[in-house]
Amino acid sequence: MSNSPAYKFKIGLITATIWNNDGFYSVDLTRAYKTQEGEWRNTTSFGHNDLLNVAKCAERAENWIAKHLATNT
Repeated sequence: MSNSPAYKFKIGLITATIWNNDGFYSVDLTRAYKTQEGEWRNTTSFGHNDLLNVAKCAERAENWIAKHLATNT
């Protein structure tokens, strides 16, 4: 297993990171936010306004994994 992601992309403040664990793929979804001190951080908690982009990221991640698996079979 590599320490770098197989693929990573953003939609708005939502980031999807796809990991390849010896042919088994997993996905981390995070939301960026700015602290009161102005520092950028990430969380796995999503508000109502984030959910459409979370769904789009999940769909895009599923499509990427499916296409990658199909080309490597």
